[in-house]
This record gives sequence, C-alpha cells and structure tokens, in this order.
Amino acid sequence: MKKIKVEDNSYNLIKNENDGFNEEEFLEKCTDYFYEFDYIVGDYAYSKLRLKGFNKKTNKNFKEINDYKNLDKYIKENCAYNCSYFVLEKENHWLKKTNMIKLS
Repeated sequence: MKKIKVEDNSYNLIKNENDGFNEEEFLEKCTDYFYEFDYIVGDYAYSKLRLKGFNKKTNKNFKEINDYKNLDKYIKENCAYNCSYFVLEKENHWLKKTNMIKLS
C-alpha cells in the first residue's frame, strides 16, 4: 500500500482505479482545506484533477453530503463513466498523539 505525506498528515492509497493517482499532481492540488477529511477522492474531468473530501460518521466535521458511505454514488453520479480516480485514507493521528503523550 502506497503512503503519501502532506504536511503533517499521512494517507494510504486504498484505491487507484484506472491508474488515476499521480502524486505530483495531487500534492500541487491538495490544500489545508482537505486536512479535516478522513478520505480524499480525486477524479479526472476534462484532463483536470478534481478533489473531494469524505468523512466517517465518527468525524466531528461529518456532514451527510460528505458521508464516505456515499462514495460509490458520488463516483456514479458526478464522475465521467469509467474515469480514472483514486481514494486516499487518512491515517489515524489521534492514536499517534495519544501514544506520544504516554511516552513523554
């Protein structure tokens, strides 16, 4: 599984449909807006990368429109048929911070 680091956030590439992930292009496009999301989905429309954030229901920033359970629906309804896309899952930093506190 490929790991991607953006600032202080680490992500795992959990889906890479039609070889859609381009790390350089993703890093250029990703801003701090996406850091609050549990998942970042990237798809290509007219040869341009589009990013969208999704959350688990346990995320304090959860909104129904960004429910990760609706990812398949989003891909079918908002992306071009058979497009290239990818899904990055944010690593759980809360556990790491808790472990760091215990070690201090």
